[in-house]
Amino acid sequence: MSAGQTSDATSSVETLNVLTWTRTGLQYRSMEMENPPTRASELTSLPAMSWMRFAKDLYDGRIEQICILSDLERMESEAEELRQLHAASTTESEDTLKHKDVLPDEIPAELPQDKGIQHEIDLVPGTKYCVTRQWPLPRDQVKAIDDFFESRRQAGQVRESKSPHSAPTFCAKKPQGGWRIVHAYNKLNDAMIPAQTPIPRKDAIIDSMAKSTIYSALDLRDGLYQILMRESDIALTAVSTPSGMLWEWLVMPPGLKNAPATFNRCVTHLLRSPGCERED
Repeated sequence: MSAGQTSDATSSVETLNVLTWTRTGLQYRSMEMENPPTRASELTSLPAMSWMRFAKDLYDGRIEQICILSDLERMESEAEELRQLHAASTTESEDTLKHKDVLPDEIPAELPQDKGIQHEIDLVPGTKYCVTRQWPLPRDQVKAIDDFFESRRQAGQVRESKSPHSAPTFCAKKPQGGWRIVHAYNKLNDAMIPAQTPIPRKDAIIDSMAKSTIYSALDLRDGLYQILMRESDIALTAVSTPSGMLWEWLVMPPGLKNAPATFNRCVTHLLRSPGCERED
């Protein structure tokens, strides 16, 4: 939004030109602001809102409209960039089509390739078998668990196990409906040596994006299942089901204490910028 050229000091009303995105594209409209701040001291004394408070108020529905004051020429330039990005997003790019083998519409039902990072489980010396007995669950949850493991078996991500370790499986309700399959790795996690791989802080990431105008996000579908388990640690991942099965994971399952650290290390390894060569 940019301030317009017309302003009536006697009525304390300022006309603003607002750029909004509609179904038909970007459009301008006029909006009047009553009693706007007129002195620098009034502007500098306005209370600041932290990004956490802003996000909370936005989530709670307390913010009805967000206005950004900007330079008119810069705003028009960024609006044109937005139009071009929106137009480009309607069709697949040449690079996407060229690399269709690594950007498929559906993830292949097969064991992923070794990406150079495997999940490793290091236990505290002297640790014995980590066993927690399975508890009964309602029939609909039992069916959801059996269907889940059948799909993972067909994808080659789990196999039947004879491991002396065992963790129970249960279901958690998803906000959008359906069940999320969860493993209670409590005893195994307590026996693990914690990984010290640093996890990026959300506030540091947001701070690093200051003054940026174009943002992108990468959503890795089934990200944990794209990382292989170290062969010697597969037996430690054994989980039971209410129907009497014992499965072990060939890929990194959710619920392990060090899984986020391994996932972050894998992403950093894959997206690390290549080395630069400098010519004399």
